[in-house]
Amino acid sequence: MIEWLESRTGIPTWIRNFLTEDVPGGVSYWYVFGSATLIVFAIQIITGIILTFYYQPSSLTAWESTLFIYKHVYLGSFLISLHYWGASAMIVLMSMHLLQVLMFGAYKKPRELQWVVGVLLFFFVLSMGLTGYLLPWDLNAYFATQVAINIAASVPIVGPFIYHFLSDGSTLGTLTIGRFFGLHVWATPALLVGLVGLHLFIFKHNGAAGPPQDEPPTRFGRFYPDQVYIETLTALAVVAVIVLLAVFMPAPLLAKADPNNSQFVPAPAWYFYALYGLLRMFPQNLSLVPTVILPGIFSLVLLLLPWLDRNPSRVLARRPYLVTLTILSVGAIVGITIYSAKIIAAEQAASPSGQQPVVGYGAPRNPSLADFAPIVSIGSPAPAPGSMASAAAPAGDQIFAQNCASCHGANGQGQPGAFPPLAGNSYVTGDPQRVILTVLNGLHGAVQVKGVTYNGVMPAWKDKLTPAQIAAVITYIRSAWGNKAPAVTAAQVQALAK
Repeated sequence: MIEWLESRTGIPTWIRNFLTEDVPGGVSYWYVFGSATLIVFAIQIITGIILTFYYQPSSLTAWESTLFIYKHVYLGSFLISLHYWGASAMIVLMSMHLLQVLMFGAYKKPRELQWVVGVLLFFFVLSMGLTGYLLPWDLNAYFATQVAINIAASVPIVGPFIYHFLSDGSTLGTLTIGRFFGLHVWATPALLVGLVGLHLFIFKHNGAAGPPQDEPPTRFGRFYPDQVYIETLTALAVVAVIVLLAVFMPAPLLAKADPNNSQFVPAPAWYFYALYGLLRMFPQNLSLVPTVILPGIFSLVLLLLPWLDRNPSRVLARRPYLVTLTILSVGAIVGITIYSAKIIAAEQAASPSGQQPVVGYGAPRNPSLADFAPIVSIGSPAPAPGSMASAAAPAGDQIFAQNCASCHGANGQGQPGAFPPLAGNSYVTGDPQRVILTVLNGLHGAVQVKGVTYNGVMPAWKDKLTPAQIAAVITYIRSAWGNKAPAVTAAQVQALAK
């Protein structure tokens, strides 16, 4: 069988050559970060594929489907938490790998392009963490992503394009989730796989750089089995840490995104704390410095480092300026990260609104029914009229914020081309029966409001909201934002729902 594969593919020879490669200077734990990152990347792909079996990317279903995974999918909480902590592990391991290559001078000739590809990999891993942050559609995902998109919009010249590309509308909603879902699940992983293949191809061509010395190494180790053995041990240790974190500190899920929650204090992912801290250090009139100028300079220096560093030596003692600058830079990043973490913790403690997770680490062990009031269960029937759920008078503004604002906007301004505005809309303030039937049965196809065409899809709410809730939200939109129209009663809704 081996001979048959060899004659048709050459794979056995390729594997043999790969495994029998010598390791300059001998095997070392310094070389394990790249392979460990690759193992974690494989875990991210596998868990991500499984999660897409259940996740529904829309403002109506993203949070609900995420909660469904937590509570109803076998090992769902563990899978989400494994994916959650795997993202952090990739950032840590890639940072360690880049730092090791930098300190060893392994970016120097002839490995300049190998370094550039590695830096690009690091940036795309960060972007994958950013795009995945929005997908749970909880409070933190909504507001933290909104801050990130607004920062991107501040970039000169290309900022407006980036803003419209990422948000895909005037406000965050279904189109935004779809855009981030596509980037996170398809585009970025495809780029990462391609860049990993290119990185390994260049690495195989150049060979291992070896220890930081200028003289050719006189001692060599065996990649197989010696280096493979220690890299396997490291990978197992990394996976064990991720599994333990997933079991004992499951990923938190806060309450569903609510654009009207003005008291909530969002927090970026920990690997963006340094950028957040920089933003807090500069006054508002100099916001471009921490959001664009400093990160841009840092990125360019990393990419162009092989050409900026003209020192031919790889020995640490002969590179005092670069080594000192690297140590100071790492110290500054760690220090600003700690500073930012303290600020976020203090602000969240002062404004606890929505900060406690519904499920995951930090959630109450025995949550009450009130904790799940915002949940719109997927496929669950509406409570029967006269039941306890319909007895309480619902608040139309809260129902709108939880179910409608992500598409129609917190102030009823709508989204261009997709969802029409509700403010100043004569259809909303007109015949109440038409409005009730629209909310009950949904709306498909193009509609025109004030001469502008909108072609979004509105779902039917008759199986998701009670007649009292539908009456409350219609009454709210008919009287908010300058609209003036009579209220709608639950009896009117119930009569048309039959």
